[in-house]
Amino acid sequence: MFASHFSAHNIPFGIASSEGHPRRSAATRLENTVIYLDELAKHDLLSSLPKEALDAFSHVDLNGFAALPKSIHQQTRAALQSLFKEPLASLPAGCTDKLNNVTMHLPVSSRDFTDFSCSKDHVLNAGEAIQKKRYLPPGFLHFPIGYSGRTCSLIVSGTSFVRPKGQFRDAQGSIVYGPTKQLDYELELACIIGKPTKLGETVASKHADDHIFGYVLMNDWSARDIQGLEMPPLGPLNGKSFATSLSPWIITLDALQASAVEGQPRELQVASYLMDSNPINSYDIALQADLITGGKSTIICKSNLNAMYWTFRDLVVHQSSNGCCLNTGDILATGTISGSTDDSHGCLLELTNGGQYSFELSDGQSRIYIEDGDEIQISALASDGVGFGECTGKVLPADL
Repeated sequence: MFASHFSAHNIPFGIASSEGHPRRSAATRLENTVIYLDELAKHDLLSSLPKEALDAFSHVDLNGFAALPKSIHQQTRAALQSLFKEPLASLPAGCTDKLNNVTMHLPVSSRDFTDFSCSKDHVLNAGEAIQKKRYLPPGFLHFPIGYSGRTCSLIVSGTSFVRPKGQFRDAQGSIVYGPTKQLDYELELACIIGKPTKLGETVASKHADDHIFGYVLMNDWSARDIQGLEMPPLGPLNGKSFATSLSPWIITLDALQASAVEGQPRELQVASYLMDSNPINSYDIALQADLITGGKSTIICKSNLNAMYWTFRDLVVHQSSNGCCLNTGDILATGTISGSTDDSHGCLLELTNGGQYSFELSDGQSRIYIEDGDEIQISALASDGVGFGECTGKVLPADL
């Protein structure tokens, strides 16, 4: 379905296995074909690459490869593009697999995960939905605000999860325990840290890109009723920590060069460490969310990364500004990516104005929040031949 996202202009990196290639290892994708990098290395088809890269291709995650200098990532990308000038059928047996025969896995092992709130429109819309007034938190225009998530509940695209339970207020205002009644999705992108830092080290804006291995789609599933009760005063916990879906293919900064654009202007002067001397600091990436039920799909959001007030460079710089170390495989996410139009609300909290309104599906059903059996599919396209594919997740009934 998303074969066109994966041309030779892309060259993503992921972790794959199959019946014929049972051990997880590094892979790339060309249209609907998955190519195992460790098999290419075994046949000396990537002999121009340094040994540390070839060794990393046989690892069960991409951490070892991601931590290598960006020049090696670029060298690998160029070597693969050169190799793919010839038909894939000419590669030795065992080097390739059809996508539908392959199992994709989480691409990296992540020790830390921070979810930020980069969208001014989302913050204003969420404030209106919850507090009945449009306002920005005191720090929003000064720095990207965020919270620490749980890496243990990261799941790869295509993984179903059980509706979470927790405490929340019922219609009568009493606090009860049970399955969430306000299950939501959040349309997000996230960067994967490649080059790590040491504790006490800070990252300058001009060096931030050096620490980003690439980007993935993310759906930060949210139980709004549970989250609403637990938020004051320390922020979300059980309302967020039950599942976070990631797309399996990491898209590199080099693949996104054609989509690089100038980001949103600052409304206030920021602290010196957040000043970015390079105005080309964002990307024109079109995102879409679909709700799928009964085999029928309904588009529920169309947005764009460039609507974000804060950039990925800002996230890297701010996360490290107090000396917090960045580890290879760490995830820094945008938060909900919403725009200023009614069709660009990146979560149902915004779309339904806090549950006040329903929306209609293509089969005539209506929804306020996500129901059991519903599936959310997020996709993103950056430029011709360069996209992220999809990030999907299906909701199963709660364990009672």
